[in-house]
Amino acid sequence: MRRKALRLMKKNDICTIEITGMTAEGSGVGRAPDGTVVFVPNAAPGDVISCKIVKVTKSCRYGIIDSIITPSPDRTESDCPVSHRCGGCAFRHMSYTAELAVKDRIVRDAFERIGGFTDIAFGEIAAGEPDGCRNKAVYPIAARDGTVVCGFYSRRSHRVVPYTNCRLQPVIFGRIAAFCLDFFNRNRIPAYNEETGAGVLRHLYLRRGYHTGEIMLCFVVKNFSQRDKLRELSGLAMEKFPEITSVVMNVNPDRTNVILGKRTVVLRGSGHITDVMCGKIIKISPESFYQVNTAQAERLYGQALEYAGLTGSETVLDLYCGAGTIGLSMADRAGRVIGCEIVPEAVQNARQNAAANGITNAEFFCGDAGEVSRALAEKGTRPDVIVIDPPRKGCDKLTLDSIVKMAPERIVMISCDPATAARDARYLSERGFSPVRARAFDLFPRTGHVECVLELKRSE
Repeated sequence: MRRKALRLMKKNDICTIEITGMTAEGSGVGRAPDGTVVFVPNAAPGDVISCKIVKVTKSCRYGIIDSIITPSPDRTESDCPVSHRCGGCAFRHMSYTAELAVKDRIVRDAFERIGGFTDIAFGEIAAGEPDGCRNKAVYPIAARDGTVVCGFYSRRSHRVVPYTNCRLQPVIFGRIAAFCLDFFNRNRIPAYNEETGAGVLRHLYLRRGYHTGEIMLCFVVKNFSQRDKLRELSGLAMEKFPEITSVVMNVNPDRTNVILGKRTVVLRGSGHITDVMCGKIIKISPESFYQVNTAQAERLYGQALEYAGLTGSETVLDLYCGAGTIGLSMADRAGRVIGCEIVPEAVQNARQNAAANGITNAEFFCGDAGEVSRALAEKGTRPDVIVIDPPRKGCDKLTLDSIVKMAPERIVMISCDPATAARDARYLSERGFSPVRARAFDLFPRTGHVECVLELKRSE
């Protein structure tokens, strides 16, 4: 007798689902009664839930929790009042130990499934302190019922959830944000409207030196119309919060999702802050790339230094070098360091950082990683170690081919996306570089992101 086909789940249907896995973005994964895969935010492996289907595609379903029938042993009560609406944290409903286990599996699965590597020696994931760990905050600004608010975007949207006291950030960030909001509203400085292009205030941007405590306050605005008022606020903020040593205004007139514009004006102070990274003094401008979790970044860079295997005479090429933090942390054990970064302000910071630390064996070039590495390869530059720390999209083919042409003894790959890291590692392995060992580092607690560092050696 032919079995009756199960009815396919439709939008607004409710069904019982057991959560058996997690995605890299932090959503639970289960199967609906019709056998289709369902992705559910705020779910934990082991949960049995009543799930409401909210979106249907040909290959999968997306749902939300209608109720929890049987909670997972890993489930905890969220300690944030907006975590269910804010798109920042993906794991507030799980224990931190369980979160680390999920991220460890994500990294290992990426290297096995995408890279095809089954024999890499993985170290245990490094755990850090989740709360207050971030040295940077970018609050999008919006208007709610005639009031200027700031907070964080809801998941997969540009709808601002008003909130300033994020547990991932230093407590002082929330106090500064509230102080600025009060000034904006009293002085009727309008929030920017993404849909109409009207208004002025786009983002409130804060950076803090983890070791120095210095804070930079940056107002991202559409135009210069409120410069005098913001200069007034700058003075009041520095008086209220002595930790603020620099206040700048970044102007971004474009209808874009890119946060920073091309022009930054100093309102108070020097226009930069300093911090200490791996024992080196680091100057940070608004545009500089600087890891958001300093304590964990120092552990990660220490692991990268170990993987580099330096003895004191090697030439190190640091691609995507940002403000020079990785290369400078290796300079004491290298013969020569060459850094490359496409952001001019970051390159300037890197050169200043080298000078401030008395480092004379490091030089930095401004340009695209692929173009600079190709030029170096064509000149016959042969670095012994190449360090790459690309953006989430990973390296392009030009960069990878130039690395292969330079034939370094070792490649140390740092990545904030295990999937693109595994992809690039596979490309390099097919051209003579074998992955040896790797380790994951949780630089982004409570979020769906995880960093990893990988050592590859040139085959004999």
